[in-house]
Amino acid sequence: MNENDVRQDSLKAWILAARPKTLAGAAVPVMIGIALAYVDAKIYATSPFSWTAAALCLLFAFIMQVDANFINDFFDYAKGNDDTSTRLGPLRACTQGWVKIDSMKRAIATTTCLACLTGLPLLWYGGMEMLLVGVACVVFCFLYTTHLSYIGMGDLLVFIFFGIVPVCITYYVQLHTCTWQVFIASLACGAVIDCLLIINNYRDRDNDRRDGKKTLVVEIGPEATEWLYLTWGIAATAAGITFWVNGHVLAFLLPLVYLPLHVFTWMKMRRIHEGRQLNECLGETARNIFVYGLCVTVGLLLI
Repeated sequence: MNENDVRQDSLKAWILAARPKTLAGAAVPVMIGIALAYVDAKIYATSPFSWTAAALCLLFAFIMQVDANFINDFFDYAKGNDDTSTRLGPLRACTQGWVKIDSMKRAIATTTCLACLTGLPLLWYGGMEMLLVGVACVVFCFLYTTHLSYIGMGDLLVFIFFGIVPVCITYYVQLHTCTWQVFIASLACGAVIDCLLIINNYRDRDNDRRDGKKTLVVEIGPEATEWLYLTWGIAATAAGITFWVNGHVLAFLLPLVYLPLHVFTWMKMRRIHEGRQLNECLGETARNIFVYGLCVTVGLLLI
């Protein structure tokens, strides 16, 4: 979308603020959780698989992702971390003046409440424990941008809230349990999605160091980060052996399509090394995440 001549608080401004390209990261873990639950429900469940509950999980994930993007946009502006003269990533709505500050505050309140209302019916399917999950998602959504990302906890939170929580809870809502296979799948999903944060922080490492933001990349350095990026992709692919052991051979074989894409992006990442051109790797990583999620999901369902 063309970012020139954006009218303040227009539909285009809000679409840019919502960052629709990030929704793949929200969708993939829920897709995998749904596929795992659908397959196992045919074998173990005493009640039928609920597509309504599955849709609510997906919708909740989408709204929370938009909410997180709004929160990140606002608080990075408030902290003065979105200096356009040094920013390497995509431009932000508050800093560019595309969205009024008061409008963004109202949008954060609205999306937070909407996420809570969307998740509320999941108590009927998953029990009162879903309330604790929902509260944790909202609380850490705020804590990530305001505090935790500054002390190197971003990658851990990705594993928890883009891996373990969405995959395992989506499964739990349907079958009221969680298996070791589901847990390993959630870790693999977290590893794949963490690559998006890694490349983002790899690009911004100099600015983050200047701003006192102690990301993992700042702490371990660019070379170790490059190898971590590669390792996560290989580890996630290898973890698919658990699907094979449980009779889902295609769920292991199809995601092998993801691995060469991941390796090619890693090679480009190392070649570019720094600067705005790394945004190409960011876009490719988002594509790779979706490819991985789609391949695992289809592989599980084609039995």
